[in-house]
Amino acid sequence: MSPEYLEILIRLLVALAIGALIGVERSYSARPAGFRTHALVCVSTALLMLVTAYQDRWFVAPEFGRVTLDPTRMAQGIMTGIGFLGAGAIVKAGYAVHGLTTAATIWMTAAIGILVGVGFYVPALIASAITLGVLTIFRWIEAKTPALFYAELLVRFPSESMMPESHLRKLVSDQGFSVVNVKYRLDSSDRSFEYRMAIRGKHEENVRRLMEAVARLPGIRAFRLSPTGE
Repeated sequence: MSPEYLEILIRLLVALAIGALIGVERSYSARPAGFRTHALVCVSTALLMLVTAYQDRWFVAPEFGRVTLDPTRMAQGIMTGIGFLGAGAIVKAGYAVHGLTTAATIWMTAAIGILVGVGFYVPALIASAITLGVLTIFRWIEAKTPALFYAELLVRFPSESMMPESHLRKLVSDQGFSVVNVKYRLDSSDRSFEYRMAIRGKHEENVRRLMEAVARLPGIRAFRLSPTGE
């Protein structure tokens, strides 16, 4: 094997290793885009950048005239395409949005693949270390940092004996939560009235207290308390 093709093989293997390493962390966190996705993203971007890094192997300049090739355009096209892949990892369920970190790691993995593809190993390794540090160490810091807790509270009453909204708001407030917004629904088929509240509080442990307080309400037909997270 010629030294040139050996260098290409090394670049692809480095991209594979870095992508797989980041993907392992995502798989461990039970994210949909994990080990294989990140490995393939990193290798594919490295492959595409090899087109520009070794353009003399496939492009023959005309005998007359001047031709200028811009490798940065390839990188711009790659990152635009990766944006669609990252968007597919983001899911909105109710008030919660999931997959933002995974989308960011896909974007970062693509950028690292570009660096490896052009042979910029040191910045690629530094970026890999930073990425893994953010995903591991920063997670511990984030867990220790106080943050507001969000949840969705759904309460259903018979329409003829529904609880006044002010009373329900006070009950929520007494358990350490504040109401962000309220939606209402009247179902004539089963003669029920429903409150759907987005609530927030500083202490997640208050969820059980709120759940027990709501369960004791007289005349309640059903309720659901769903933490929404990020």
